[in-house]
Amino acid sequence: MRTFLHRIGGAAAAHPKRVIAGWLVILAAVATLSVLVGGTPRDVYEVPGSQAQAGQDFLLEHFADRAGTDARVIIHSTDKPLDSSDLAQVSDQLRQLHGVSVVDPPRLSADGDTALIPVHYRIPVTDFVGTEGIDALKSATAAVQTQGLQVEFGGQVAENFAAPSGPTEIVGIVVALVILLFAFGTVIAAGLPLAVALIGLGIGSSLITIMAAVTDVSTTAPTIATMVGIGVGIDYALLLASRHIEGLRSGLSIREAAAQANGSAGVSVVFAGTTVLASLLGLRLAGLPLYASFGFATLAIVGAVMLTSVTLVPALCGLAGYRLLRSPERAAMAARQPLAPRHTRPQRRGVGKHRALAVTTTATLTGRWAAQIGRRPWRWALGSLVVLLLLAAPVVNMRTWPQDAGIQPDSNTSRRAYDLIAAEYGPGANGPLLLTVDTQQEPAADVPGLISRISAEPGVAAVAPPVISPAGDATLIVVQPTTGPQDEATKQLLGRLRSEVLPPGVLVTGLTAFYADVSAHLASRLWVVIAFVVCLSLILLTTIFRSLVVAIKAAVMNLLSIAAAYGVMVAVFQWGWGAVALGLPYAVPVSSWVPILMFTILFGLSMDYQVFLLSRVREDWLATGDAHGSVIRGLTSTGRVITSAAAIMVAVFIGFAFDADSTVKMMGFGMAVAVFIDASIVRMVLVPATMSLLGSANWWLPAWLDRLLPTFDIDKPYPATTVGWEPETVPDLALHAPRHRTAEANA
Repeated sequence: MRTFLHRIGGAAAAHPKRVIAGWLVILAAVATLSVLVGGTPRDVYEVPGSQAQAGQDFLLEHFADRAGTDARVIIHSTDKPLDSSDLAQVSDQLRQLHGVSVVDPPRLSADGDTALIPVHYRIPVTDFVGTEGIDALKSATAAVQTQGLQVEFGGQVAENFAAPSGPTEIVGIVVALVILLFAFGTVIAAGLPLAVALIGLGIGSSLITIMAAVTDVSTTAPTIATMVGIGVGIDYALLLASRHIEGLRSGLSIREAAAQANGSAGVSVVFAGTTVLASLLGLRLAGLPLYASFGFATLAIVGAVMLTSVTLVPALCGLAGYRLLRSPERAAMAARQPLAPRHTRPQRRGVGKHRALAVTTTATLTGRWAAQIGRRPWRWALGSLVVLLLLAAPVVNMRTWPQDAGIQPDSNTSRRAYDLIAAEYGPGANGPLLLTVDTQQEPAADVPGLISRISAEPGVAAVAPPVISPAGDATLIVVQPTTGPQDEATKQLLGRLRSEVLPPGVLVTGLTAFYADVSAHLASRLWVVIAFVVCLSLILLTTIFRSLVVAIKAAVMNLLSIAAAYGVMVAVFQWGWGAVALGLPYAVPVSSWVPILMFTILFGLSMDYQVFLLSRVREDWLATGDAHGSVIRGLTSTGRVITSAAAIMVAVFIGFAFDADSTVKMMGFGMAVAVFIDASIVRMVLVPATMSLLGSANWWLPAWLDRLLPTFDIDKPYPATTVGWEPETVPDLALHAPRHRTAEANA
């Protein structure tokens, strides 16, 4: 792979215009195809094997008018009771919509100033294209809106379309550009990673639109995929461009610098990206078709940005030439003078039978930090471990619940409808439980007795009159809880009805029941997904770095950093320590979609930094045989790249933390916290501290396993091309770490 990528990098740098034109043609073709045949994302709640799904299937069979989707039309007057003639006019207009049945008469509030008109469809919500459903509702109620009455829409039709997410992507990109300008010092170098990421993002986004035409894609999935794609796209391009600039500074030609960058950093990008892609496949194990769409959407974008990174970055580097360097450096290159290293003072010492480089004293902040970790590894390892455990502690109290209209922004009509219903009819009216009764079975046939038992149950506010199926063989009972859908008491009532109150032949369904079943299902599958992703990462890391110790230690540290991010999310959202500041109305449970999705994405992303760091450490260790010094030198040469890349990712994710959608908000905040913890506490402290403690034991691998595993030369150093010391990987401050010499040269 190393040789293959080396050749690709050299060829792309030699013919940059062809490569760039090729990717632009691909982008135009895929974008055109998405416009012509692309579909619209939509949420389809199916939980195979759940009681809510069985109840929904029962409705489909016996209540055709109620088996599809639903909507709620809420009409509110601020100064007087509603006129019954106006309500009758609205109901008549609603009945004219295709496939609609309207519950008549409308449900009036106690003071008569609010009316709730339930609307049932014979078609599923997936049959609507974009805002088609809610646009029809607006047209049917236009007459009363002109009279000054407030009209809001709730239910699945109003909630099931992707509203524009706002400027969250732009905010992240602008902040990323500022960081890149500070890191590289030139506009061309800073713009290169952004250009590559945006082209890959455009291709991946178009693929998602095409995917939505042939399968169900969640309304939230494209935004989550975009968030991840921007972060990894910039990171991958940043790593490759940094390594290319390093080659230029060491005196390589433009083409050879691009080739060597692709052959070294490009291998890291491919393995890191492959780990992300493989981790996303774990979402299939969640067992929900809708949930799998998150994985496929993110996979499309990450795959696109990975391919563009290893081909388009060397092409753009070849086209830019020495303009990637600062002005003084370009002058030195023009004079064919390799840049002299600065602020370094190599020291040598004997180690056993070999002479290896001692820990280098350097003026860089990263170098001093690495040396500090190496001097007191026990202290740093224990301290960072304690911090991670403290951050992770709240996770034991995590409670999950899918997002609903109650936590959407006030600008959303479904949120305004939710608030009106809660104020006028009680919070439980937003999450009624639908009981389907098979009256052909005993004792379910005793409907009056069943209603009496349900009405007497604590937590039940009201039971609507039963609805008999056209064939007379089934009954539908609507139960209103005293508490809202998100309230833990509602979930307890649902569990009590199912396990203690309702006889065989009675199923509980409805959106609240679906949400409860989704939450329980995902919680039970979390451990399956975790086991799959961890085992997969163990195999990949063991194969790449030829070490069981490194692989096991990386998996454990990734678990610690993700658990810490979960803990922070519980404190911020569930405990309410920062929910309002992030735009939520109050403290809310963690979205059920977030834990598994975060785990699969973050476990893959954390491998990026692991591969970037360990490849340099192992490269140094193979060349010098100095297990302790290689950790410090590896951290010195990659620390600024890791922190710069992490800063960009955090900026991108934080931008999405202010998105209107609550799931996107939680994902953005949680991933920003996780990346910050991983790049600062784990990669910059815990990993080097534990590696310093273990020494050469880091690279232990049983001989029999070594013979079985394929060999990838990801960490094989390139031969020296110039005399002197190799410059530091990171271009931002133009500070250089010394080149280690080979073990043979030091012998």
